[in-house]
Amino acid sequence: MNELRERAQAWIDDDPDPASRAELRAVLDRLPETAADLADRFAGPLTFGTAGLRGPLRAGPNGMNLAVVTQAAAGLVTWLAARDTPGPLVIGYDARRGSKAFAEQTARVATGAGRAALVLPRPLPTPVLAYAVRVLGAVAGVMVTASHNPPQDNGYKVYLGDGAQIVPPVDAEIEAAIRTVGPLSGVPLGEPGEVLDEDLVTSYVDSAAAVLDPDGPRELGVAYTPLHGVGAAVLTAAFRRAGFATPAVVPEQAEPDPAFPTVAFPNPEEPGAIDRVIALADVNGADIAIANDPDADRCAVAIPDPVRGWRMLRGDEVGVLIADHLMRQGRRGRYATTIVSSSLLKAMCAARGMPYAQTLTGFKWIVRAGDGLVFGYEEALGYCVAPDHVRDKDGITAALTVAELAAGLRAELRTLADRLDDIAAEFGVYVTDQLSVRVDAAHEIGDIMTRLRGKTPDALLDEPVTSVEDLLPDADVVILRTDTARVVVRPSGTEPKLKAYLEVVEPVVDDDIPAARERAAASVRALRTETAAALGIW
Repeated sequence: MNELRERAQAWIDDDPDPASRAELRAVLDRLPETAADLADRFAGPLTFGTAGLRGPLRAGPNGMNLAVVTQAAAGLVTWLAARDTPGPLVIGYDARRGSKAFAEQTARVATGAGRAALVLPRPLPTPVLAYAVRVLGAVAGVMVTASHNPPQDNGYKVYLGDGAQIVPPVDAEIEAAIRTVGPLSGVPLGEPGEVLDEDLVTSYVDSAAAVLDPDGPRELGVAYTPLHGVGAAVLTAAFRRAGFATPAVVPEQAEPDPAFPTVAFPNPEEPGAIDRVIALADVNGADIAIANDPDADRCAVAIPDPVRGWRMLRGDEVGVLIADHLMRQGRRGRYATTIVSSSLLKAMCAARGMPYAQTLTGFKWIVRAGDGLVFGYEEALGYCVAPDHVRDKDGITAALTVAELAAGLRAELRTLADRLDDIAAEFGVYVTDQLSVRVDAAHEIGDIMTRLRGKTPDALLDEPVTSVEDLLPDADVVILRTDTARVVVRPSGTEPKLKAYLEVVEPVVDDDIPAARERAAASVRALRTETAAALGIW
């Protein structure tokens, strides 16, 4: 405990933020009551990985705070300087607690090291930052955001000059540079950089609208929520620029609010998160409902169902709808998705003569899937519909593209549900689901993965398991396959969760799509139960 006290005091002495210093002093003053809290804050530094930094807002090395951000920024500019790469660093931020201060500190570290820093004019979506990196000719970009994490978190995401997120070994190299940073009092701080004007945002909006066919139908009713994030102003501007009516926005979720007061988790995938936009869509008689996550790089879509009421489409459904739409528009080139997404895209590409690629999870891999990339998606509501516009997932252009598709179908007196039926009739019914387990301690995930590797099931859905693929050491992923089913198990890359991705393929017999869907739904429910048993979690 004495050693821990000394480490905490040394951190306080070096911390540039008076509020964080006071926070940590309060923890010390309440010892031994706060011993567990203090130990956790100093359990180790917040590791810089391929997603940059992400963690709880709190003082100490194992949290997001001004000291940790100063170290990260100093390590990043040191890494850039070692490569003798010219160009400015462009910095964006969302509306979470601390985001603006972290962005300003990053700019001051950059200018203190002699590098120009360009700061976005206000809290903006992550896709705007990714766009800015390329259009401004930046050497790299930093986005201060925790995306869809809980309110108590923040994060720090790094893009390279090509506009894509970092990948190994760059993450390890930057992490090593961060660890060489000495006392923070020795890190030179310069001016707060150049704050860009709204022309950059206008340029993004114009470019996003240009993704669509300018002559397509635009009659469509849309309800929208940014989930208390930063997407509303940019998305509504993009819709207007593309010729759509302004979407109806959920009023109590329209403005950025770092407390996210109306949702348990600010993630469209979480139960209940999009209830308010569905209610608004129902009252307004909208054709579709759309939700972005707080930094607007993901996009959720809900549609009316005559039997069940409104339902949110799975990410795989939206992904194949967009891919099918682009293919039918004549967009030739490579289509890509990840190992945890539906295999339907692969079947579509094979049937239509399109190059296909499958990658590890994450858009850092999808956008590097090969030459001629036209479209990439991952089942976690991420879509890249225009790699030349934004080389990352982009919830704004995804929403525009879904609206374009829905408006075209509406002009034919058809819906997105009808188009999903068309795809099922052509390729069969592909049903996906996810089993997610949130843990309190990181070792629990490792224990479950070890247990699965030690005893994989011989059969699933009364079919023999025909292959077991273990992606170690490249990725902590296990894939089980039968003739008609697939299970992919991996730890989450951003949250303390273990995830199992389930897929069942059911042929359509005698053109009876509802019957095929019922069989597939029953099978995926059974697969969920069997997978939970195999993981030892139920």
